[in-house]
Order: sequence, then C-alpha cells, then structure tokens
Amino acid sequence: MTSQAAEGPAPVVASRRSKITPEREQEYFDAVLVQIRECGYDALTMEGVAASARCSKSTLYRQWKTKPQFVAAALRANRRARFAVDTGSLAGDLRAAARAIGDASGQDTRLLQALGHAAMQDPELQEALRDAIVEPELDAFRGMIRRAVERGEVPADHPALQYVPAQMMGVLRARPVLEGRYADPEYLVGFVEAAVLPALGVT
Repeated sequence: MTSQAAEGPAPVVASRRSKITPEREQEYFDAVLVQIRECGYDALTMEGVAASARCSKSTLYRQWKTKPQFVAAALRANRRARFAVDTGSLAGDLRAAARAIGDASGQDTRLLQALGHAAMQDPELQEALRDAIVEPELDAFRGMIRRAVERGEVPADHPALQYVPAQMMGVLRARPVLEGRYADPEYLVGFVEAAVLPALGVT
C-alpha cells in the first residue's frame, strides 16, 4: 500500500508535463530571460513570468520547482555558439567573432551582469550559465586557435593564445563599466586589430 502510494504521482506528473509543447516551453524560457535582462535576477518572480507568458503560476511550478531551476533550464534551452565561424585565417575568424559578439553584446552583457552575483551563490545556476553561454564560446575560440596552429599561422606554444578568450569576453564586461556603452561590433573589431592580433603576432 505504501509502495503504491509512493509511486502513484509519477504518471500524473508525466502527463502534466507532456501537455506543454516545446514551442510553449520556449515561450516561458524567453519570458524569464527577458525579465532577467530588464529587471535583474533578484526581482524576477514566477508570478511575473506567468503574467508575461500568459499562463498560471502553478503551471510553472509543476515544471520547475524553484526559480533557480527555472532559470537554469531557460539558459540551457538557449545554449548556442554565436560565432562558429571558419574564414580560413585566424585574423578573419577573430574579426568575424568580434562582429557576432558585438551584435548580441547588449542582450548577453545584461544577462551576465544580472546573473553574475546570483550564480556565485547557486552552484546549479553557475553551472547552467557556464553551459549555456561560457562553454560554447570557449569551444568556438579553441576551434579557431586549433585551426590557426594547424595552418602554421601561430605556434602552439605562443604565450598569448591562452588569453584570447579572456580578452574577448573581458572587454564585453569592461566597456559598459568604463564608458557606459556596450561593446558593439565596430568597437570589438577595433579591439581585435589593435590589441589581440598584435599580441599574437598576426596581421
């Protein structure tokens, strides 16, 4: 009797989850990320997302038990590499990456800023942030560097190679603080040409 009672809710939960289509689920994820960008993580509420997505709060709580779980799921659902480019040269790849990063810098920088403190307090959220935004971009940079080494454009042991991701991702966070403006494509391409390529000895 006890065993049946313990196992009974499982089919109900599965049934309820199946009612949400992937398209509808993505609407929920989009709504939560928009609210984080606009209001910050601390001000985010399930009630606010429910109102924005035109659903009941209970619908969200059935799917994701806590706010961190919901945000982590939304981040992972939007995982992507913005600049999986291969122009045939390291300089071309870095310029193309700079343009792609710059095009999305406003949205992504706001998201990173809004989640930064919360992610440091919540391991699950921190892992989701790395999975969704940081790791795809690191993988793209590693691919650029690997191809450049294979083509003989830069030696594998060049000391500046390991700092390329930190340079590119760091300037995104730094410009809004230093100048009050996001790092747009023009600014990032200029940064690549003036700082990153010379450090690598690439023209």
